Amino acid sequence: EGRRVLLTEDNMMAAAIAEELIGMTGAAVEHAENGKLALDMLLERDPGYYDIVLMDIQMPVMNGYEAATAIRAEAGGRPDLGDIPIVALSADAFAEDIRHAHASGMNDHMSKPLEIETLVRMLQKWMH
Repeated sequence: EGRRVLLTEDNMMAAAIAEELIGMTGAAVEHAENGKLALDMLLERDPGYYDIVLMDIQMPVMNGYEAATAIRAEAGGRPDLGDIPIVALSADAFAEDIRHAHASGMNDHMSKPLEIETLVRMLQKWMH
């Protein structure tokens, strides 16, 4: 309750499902269709507006790895963007994918399709 999630997902069906699941937790959800839009939304809002970013990896315009790197690069002027939890969303859960997510500045990795129990645990882990 009272938390905001920025969901970055280009697949409208997957986004609708994720929004429904996140809504079941009581958190508010805002949706970006690609990494560039997510970066813009983060920069347009006041520091601390979003509590967590759920970031799909494979998207047009700016993929999840590029977006996470760009978000972290803004931390000099916006320290909150160095600290906000970014969780990768990917159907690929190989060790290399997880390493790549961490290397780009993401904090964690969650496999798709999303499951409510896993989502709740992830939100609890990163939104103290």
